[in-house]
Amino acid sequence: MVCILPLKSIEWLDGTIRIIDQNKLPEKLVYEELKTLKDVIDAIKDMKVRGAPLLGVTAALALALEGFNNRGLKREEIIKKLKEAGKKLLKTRPTAVNLKWAIERVLSGIDVVRSPVEVVIDRALKIYREDIEVNRRIGLNGQTLIEDGDAILTHCNTGSLATVSLGTALGVIITAHSLGKRVRVLATETRPKLQGARLTMFELKMEGIDATLIPDTAVGYVMRIGKVKKVIVGADRILKDGTTYNKIGTYQIAVLAKHHGIPFYVAAPTSTFDLKSSREEVKIEERDWHEVAFIGDKRIAPEGVKILNPAFDETPPELISAIITEKGIVYPPYNKNIRNLFK
Repeated sequence: MVCILPLKSIEWLDGTIRIIDQNKLPEKLVYEELKTLKDVIDAIKDMKVRGAPLLGVTAALALALEGFNNRGLKREEIIKKLKEAGKKLLKTRPTAVNLKWAIERVLSGIDVVRSPVEVVIDRALKIYREDIEVNRRIGLNGQTLIEDGDAILTHCNTGSLATVSLGTALGVIITAHSLGKRVRVLATETRPKLQGARLTMFELKMEGIDATLIPDTAVGYVMRIGKVKKVIVGADRILKDGTTYNKIGTYQIAVLAKHHGIPFYVAAPTSTFDLKSSREEVKIEERDWHEVAFIGDKRIAPEGVKILNPAFDETPPELISAIITEKGIVYPPYNKNIRNLFK
């Protein structure tokens, strides 16, 4: 049986959203209750919740919360509030497409439903439940690419803390481990927010998986000396040609993997696919310079220096060996096979 982490990154408690404040990990496991739309928006912006699939679920539950909190208003006023909430949520994290997907799904046809509050809550909870099953299937599909004894490099955090349960890329690794395959993991620290050091290593330790933390700058070195057999990462957006947007640093890992002949896999649900946008239309989120200039409360860069802090980068399809989804594994040519995936 596939092991699922005991952590629940997010829960709906009949009118309240409970999350794990991921900024407190790994020092403390702190749960926080979100009771208003503003609470949720602040939590997303501050990265108390993060990870593309989890952002989608969080946005869906935020709309359920907004409906719940305004259930005493007239139907037309409730619908107006929900649409305004959707617009506010869309502005929080522009690159991760799951957020937009969830908002559109929850609010689809909301003008014509008789009970908008009941509908948005039902749809949000369905997205929540689906995420658990989708990740289970991604894990089962992806583990077929892992051999006993593999050493796998992963970047950022793609486990239960990036989803409702189990995860995408990390879920593949956890599933292989739970099925008896001996795997070793190299996790990058993932500057500047250190999701790999703080979150991925926290999850891998809980699962009892042999894992080693490395600096982001050591990726080429560990590949060159033969310590990496495969790379598995997540995604925040995948275009119809396979172009993938993921945590900053992913592109350089893909380039190094190609140079060293190492398979580079992307694991993501079909809700992460954006079949409409071109590369030119995708906005790369720029985050606050403080994340780079400080580690915790300690300043590490001189005052007054220029700082660039992109949250994501773009990996072209020719660097990607396969894309693992809940519907199966997609191989090149991506233009054709991604289209077939959605037929």
